[in-house]
Amino acid sequence: MSQFKYELIKEDKYTHARLGRICTPHGIIETPIFMPVGTQATVKAMTPEELKEIGAQIILSNTYHLYLRPGHNLVKKAGGLHSFMHWDRPILTDSGGFQVFSQANLREISEDGVYFKSYLDGSRHFIGPEKAMEIENALGADIIMCFDECTPYPAEKEYVRKSSDMTINWAKRCKSSNQRPDDQALFGILQGGLYKDIRIENAKRMVDLDFPGYSIGGLSVGEPKDIMLDTLANVEEYIPKNKPRYLMGVGSPDLLIEGAIRGVDMFDCVLPTRIARNGSVFTSHGKLVVRNAKYAQDFSPLDSECDCYVCRNYTRAYIRHLFNAGEILAARLASYHNLYFLIKLMSRMREAIKTDSLLDFRKEFFAKYGYQL
Repeated sequence: MSQFKYELIKEDKYTHARLGRICTPHGIIETPIFMPVGTQATVKAMTPEELKEIGAQIILSNTYHLYLRPGHNLVKKAGGLHSFMHWDRPILTDSGGFQVFSQANLREISEDGVYFKSYLDGSRHFIGPEKAMEIENALGADIIMCFDECTPYPAEKEYVRKSSDMTINWAKRCKSSNQRPDDQALFGILQGGLYKDIRIENAKRMVDLDFPGYSIGGLSVGEPKDIMLDTLANVEEYIPKNKPRYLMGVGSPDLLIEGAIRGVDMFDCVLPTRIARNGSVFTSHGKLVVRNAKYAQDFSPLDSECDCYVCRNYTRAYIRHLFNAGEILAARLASYHNLYFLIKLMSRMREAIKTDSLLDFRKEFFAKYGYQL
């Protein structure tokens, strides 16, 4: 019997938003959810204890990077990713496809898989569906992804069509070679670029393969926001209601809300920790670049409406000083706050779905944050 189960608890009365619950071997995930990204088996600048403190229910790690360093067999020898990184809640690993395909000058694609050069030392490697499953089975995450090709934007229609067919074939091979279907839920990844007909055809074929969940890939790769949201809306109706939906690589506050309105259950992105390391933070009234000179004597918290540890104890002036002094604590405090902000946002969205008030929540949040509807 599979240890993975998705339960649809409630649908918002006025949108496609869903309140759900995902059961995994390492705990329950309340959806919609934002997943902090721990590419190298660590969420940058955060300890596992701090992630629990801010309410992170699940984190994501990267198959490609962990395969290259320290190696999936070493992680397996350590007892799997949970034991290796001291995290006892759910983990999701991507397939490594996006990282491989984002390095166009370092790889060669064929029907078998992809040959690529390591960005670390230039050594030559091969990952295909079977190898991706070998790596992900060794890592031991609760939710794992099929190997796919993430088509670039823009891309010619004929190229996208061939790529979509290859992604379907690779998904079949992933499913047949997954050695741990009972404790690792394998998600199919929907591709098809920005072509509606290819997207819908790909979704139908992927759903026919009957995966426990479905990821929506190939978006948030540089296309205009309105086109991304239209593409998302086009495929949503073809994904079964009794399966979770995961929009890959999306993490800005507006797109988390817009994605949930269009029926997405799971999100991930490096955005909150990446901008934190560069001195930017989310606040209730929009993004703030705390390292700017105008905050040198600002003794207010990053966000006066936030109750996180950072906002309760530190000022903008102090955090700006840390950034300008090159102190590691600057990135830690900003990362903590940004992740807390998004995790709290998802919690507030779940409450809004319970009361069929997500559209009202969006209107109020956008007005305060400075977004245009």
